[in-house]
Amino acid sequence: MKFKHSLIILGALLLVLACATNPFTGKKTMALVPNSQLFPTAFAQYDQFLTENKVVTGTKDADMIKRVGQRIAVASERWLNANGHEGYLKDYKWEYNLVNDETVNAWCMPGGKIVFYTGILPIANGETGVAAIMGHEVAHALANHGQQRMSAAYVQQGVALAGNIAIQDEQSRNAFNQYYGVGSNVLGMLPFSRSHETEADKIGLYLMAIAGYNPTEAAELWKRMKANSGASSTPEFLSTHPSNDSRIANLTALAPKAVEEAKKFGVTSFK
Repeated sequence: MKFKHSLIILGALLLVLACATNPFTGKKTMALVPNSQLFPTAFAQYDQFLTENKVVTGTKDADMIKRVGQRIAVASERWLNANGHEGYLKDYKWEYNLVNDETVNAWCMPGGKIVFYTGILPIANGETGVAAIMGHEVAHALANHGQQRMSAAYVQQGVALAGNIAIQDEQSRNAFNQYYGVGSNVLGMLPFSRSHETEADKIGLYLMAIAGYNPTEAAELWKRMKANSGASSTPEFLSTHPSNDSRIANLTALAPKAVEEAKKFGVTSFK
């Protein structure tokens, strides 16, 4: 029993000590895996990915991805510096690559390593659409969402392990594993992921506006995303992402605020 209590106390202590602060919200976030470990691993994985996929270079689209990425990175630094977070990006190593793949996707790894697939470019429908996607993906990295997801997964696994140690009866233990697995995902991990997506939508909208791109285009982008996804979609409460309709409504409501935020940086006209 003392051993179990010690595990609980140690786990609670780790959660208290292993925290970071989200510069955009001011909230404490879980950071069980420090960026000093996370970034080098992400960089190595990114390099490996590039060797295994067809990177597009020297085209207008490839140049556009790099141009937009650089503008969003500059906007990020301007916002962070203006809000008292100088040096926040010192360990980031920005890189932007277009990969020849029909998958409708883009992503940014911890530390600023970005990939766009050619399959998402028709839906982006131009540079401003790319900026909306880029801002969202960069926001995930800036807010350390990857770090938080890894930390949450460790906590989820730790609670499962503690439950299996604490519950001696096999039937009760099997029931715990069944209900905990479903419950921790539907009530814990999935809402956690959806909150990250909503947060990245807002941050990304502000960044694209500061970079000089029209934030009203973000909602239009998601209308095209919705049309591309077809009629079938997973219910929001079972998804890692908010529904298309939720995102469109949220981005539409936030666009005027993003315009006002951009004005603070002298940006009054948009591409």
